[in-house]
Amino acid sequence: MDAPAILNSLLFWHWWALAVGLLMLEALLPGAFFLWMAVAAGVVGALLLMMPSLGWEIQLLVFSIVSVIAVIGWIGWVRRHPQEAVESGLNRRGNQYIGQQFLLTEAVTQGRGKLQLDDTIWIIAGPDCPAGSRIRITAISGSQLQFDLDPTL
Repeated sequence: MDAPAILNSLLFWHWWALAVGLLMLEALLPGAFFLWMAVAAGVVGALLLMMPSLGWEIQLLVFSIVSVIAVIGWIGWVRRHPQEAVESGLNRRGNQYIGQQFLLTEAVTQGRGKLQLDDTIWIIAGPDCPAGSRIRITAISGSQLQFDLDPTL
């Protein structure tokens, strides 16, 4: 079969199958590019369902135009609405403790001690103080929490 004969036999469900294939590509290669081409294929399939006598040339033209408009529209929308960067706490768990107050269960001697927070025992560094002292975490250095005695409590 030559190409025009194959193209002349296109049915609406061929376009919908193409749309599903493009959606699968989008799932494998995310970037919101194939998504808009899938939308265009779906539009052409719906158009062909309503107007079955639509020629393959018009189908391809509509697919091309809708794809380009959708992709350019998406790019323009993303530029006008940039995504705000959310700071990840991944691998920086200690940052959540900065500024918080804790009660020491063990004394701090020679500027070092231990403090259990949640499921982790942290090495803490600061002034010597007995167990039962209230401290405030001021910084983190590597995996060591820096503290000061909390004078407000």
